[in-house]
Formats: sequence, C-alpha cells, structure tokens
Amino acid sequence: MLARTADNLFWMARHIERAENTARVLDVAHRSALLPLDIEGAEAYLWYAPLNITGCAASYEVKYGLARADSVTHYMALDPDNPGSIYSCLKLARENARAVRGAITSEMWEVINATWLELNRMTWNMDVEKLPDFFEWVKDRSHMFRGVTLGTILKDIALSFIKLGTFLERADNTARILDVKYHILLPSVNDVGGAADYYQWGSVLRSVSAFEAYRKIYRDVISPLRVAELLILRDDMPRSLHACMNEVEAALIDINGSSGREARRLAGEQHAAIHFGLIEDVFSQGLHEYLTEFLAHTALLGREIRDAYMSRRNHFEPTTVTMRRTALQMQ
Repeated sequence: MLARTADNLFWMARHIERAENTARVLDVAHRSALLPLDIEGAEAYLWYAPLNITGCAASYEVKYGLARADSVTHYMALDPDNPGSIYSCLKLARENARAVRGAITSEMWEVINATWLELNRMTWNMDVEKLPDFFEWVKDRSHMFRGVTLGTILKDIALSFIKLGTFLERADNTARILDVKYHILLPSVNDVGGAADYYQWGSVLRSVSAFEAYRKIYRDVISPLRVAELLILRDDMPRSLHACMNEVEAALIDINGSSGREARRLAGEQHAAIHFGLIEDVFSQGLHEYLTEFLAHTALLGREIRDAYMSRRNHFEPTTVTMRRTALQMQ
C-alpha cells in the first residue's frame, strides 16, 4: 500500500474517533458541572481540564482568555480555528476519506459526507439544553461509521490501518478522560483514594458507555479503584486501555513489514505492561502519573508508526501534559 493511502486511512479513522472522544470529554465536564463540587477552585479546574488534557489550552487562552463553560465548549466543539475541535476533526476526516475513495466503500464515504453536511446545517449558537443531544449525535455518527466500515469493507491491509488509527486514538482519549476526572476532584496525587465525592465517577463511566458494564462486573458502589481497573486493565471492556492495545498490536502484526519492527516492539511492550499490570501498582505510582506515562508512550508509538508506514504530513496532535499548576496560576 502507498504511504499516502495508509496515511489517509489512518488519519480518517483517528479524526472520527477524536471527534467522538472530544464529545465525551466535554460530556464529562458538563455532567460534572451539574454535580456539587466541594473542593476549593474545583469549578476553575473543571473548565481548564478539558483544554489542558486535549493540548489546546494555550491557543484557547490567546483567543478567549479565561476558561468559561460556553467559550470552552464552543472552542472544543465548533470552532474552525481549533484544529482539534469536533468541527475540524470531522472536516479532516472527510478530506482524508475523499483522498482515498478507491480504498473505502461507497457506504463509508456516504456516512462521512452526510455527517459533514449535517454538521454544517446545525446552528453555531447552540443552547446549553441542546448540548447533550449534540454530543450524542457526534457519538452516534462515529458508531455508524464504524458499523458501516466493519460491515462493508474488505478485510485487508486497509482495514488494519483503519483499526490502528481508531484504537490508538481511543486508548489515548480514554486515558485523557480519566485524567479529566483526576484534575476535577483530585488535584494532588496524595488525595487518590481519599474522601472525595466518589459518586462523580459515575459521570465518567457514563461518558465512556461503561456504567452498565461496571454494575454487571462489580455489583457494588462505585469506587475510583474499580473504575480505573475497568478502564485500564479489563480487556473485556471495549474502551479500556487493555482492549485498545490488544487491537493496536493485532493491527500492527497484520500490517507487518520490516520497517515497522520498532513500532511493533513498542506496541508489544506497552501491551505486556497493561496485560500483566495490577491496579494496586497503578495507584501506588499515582493515577495521574501512570496516565501521563501511558500518553507519552502512546505518542512515541504514533511517531514510530508514522515514520514506518506513512507520509510525513503535519497533523494536529494533542500534547501530553502534566497539570501541576493550579487554576489560579493558569489565570
């Protein structure tokens, strides 16, 4: 397969998955805003967290200044000047799909194109009451694209690059969503497992469609230890880091090729660490520290995949950040 074709397929999948996960990150923030926050400065953390974790805090501050609910939501959802917004991701997904019309099915193209056209018919001044419906719409369109893809495309190397982009992005964003929660209520690693309001972890579970799975597996009150175990180590949870790395490693094995040896080694190393990991070790290290290390490793793996198989075009990559500054320091 040509490097440019592989590049387009990979990034088409990543941008669609990124649009969905940006909707999920915003959904966490809006759900959390409806719940009581009894930690000083929690509201400021609430709206700075999505910006920092998606790597667009600096560009947001240049344009809007202080973080507010309406401006943060618009910037991350609909602002064409933000390369990581839902709007920009769906636009880039369409552009990548159009460049490889011969490598994808007509049904896949129709879903992406229809999504883009419908997005442009939506109002740009979205009311707060409409936001949950918008987030659900983004998730539904992403689900539809994946369903159409698996139901129509030939199971060849093109599908492997689509899966690679999808699950690498999903792993990255699941880690970021967990980190959103960490910075809303647990700004100090010493507070993990403390007396914070753990019921808010329910909003995180719902944002990654894992609430029912949690109840089925644990049949108990929601605890941060078990939420983290579900979303990091359980390989039967579709959006967990373990399940995503299963798919990433399998896709790289299917693609094969001598140039991808280092990428396969990195994927295998990260997969083994999660496969044999213990949740007690995660929390002893610190949840935030663990997730930051995972994101750094994922970013390195993404660069190795690019260098091995793809053209050297520029794409927006969320930065791996550590949010050690307080909300007041950010202001």
